[in-house]
Amino acid sequence: MKRRIPILLATLAFLTQAGAFSGTPNYPWCETGQPAPTSAPEGSPSLSSPDTCRARVTAMQRSAPLPSPGYHHLGATTASGWSGIIARFQVGDPAVRAETFDFLAGRVMAKGDTPDGIQWLEAGWTETGWSGNGKQRIYTYDTNRDAWVFYDQYEIKTGDKIWIYLQTEREAPSTAWQAWLWWGDKWNLLTSQELPITGRAKIEQYIEVHSEKPFDVPQVRVDNVSLKDGASGPLVYWDGQVPTAPGASNADYCLEWINRYDAWTAGSCQ
Repeated sequence: MKRRIPILLATLAFLTQAGAFSGTPNYPWCETGQPAPTSAPEGSPSLSSPDTCRARVTAMQRSAPLPSPGYHHLGATTASGWSGIIARFQVGDPAVRAETFDFLAGRVMAKGDTPDGIQWLEAGWTETGWSGNGKQRIYTYDTNRDAWVFYDQYEIKTGDKIWIYLQTEREAPSTAWQAWLWWGDKWNLLTSQELPITGRAKIEQYIEVHSEKPFDVPQVRVDNVSLKDGASGPLVYWDGQVPTAPGASNADYCLEWINRYDAWTAGSCQ
């Protein structure tokens, strides 16, 4: 999926959750200062859970089209519709160049075709050349706001393993898709966005690179990948039985399947 150049490169402190970020329900704030998780999630998140909390948005950067070519998609997309995905991402330290439009994103996405084009929600971790001072950051991106949204209360670093859960709990033609982060031994709600796609969407898992010229990406791992089969359905492993369109290696960046499609690595080719 093609990303877009951020055209607003400052933290938007004046934007409030009740205004610019009204897509996320008004739950209590998630606790700050919690460490990265060291254990796997317990259970699945839900907007109806009594202990649901929401993450604080620290920056939102609206965007315009990025130059193309320059995209590299390492991972896979389902060929049919699913209602969610959970995946564990290892955080790496790519050599993204400062003051460029280069980025690396380890992310999952739910997307659907609409009369207005492809609509989607994605979530994961990223390092960008235009902001963040070389840090890795938790982020979401959705077509409602057409913006990169950052959550800097989560201080991730190289070697951390983070769990991202993307899902919907409704089957309606236009439905809320949610992005969650497992942090502080609980699910933290990053955002919930009403999108004009159904309760079953095509799902992506990717290490995505945009580069004006290749930069070094140490091998990063994605694993424990499962798909949600229906709005209230179970999680099933994304394995070789799931109709899938895989990404491909290229001259600069290589993809290696450890266990197709629920465990893999990607990075600069050796």
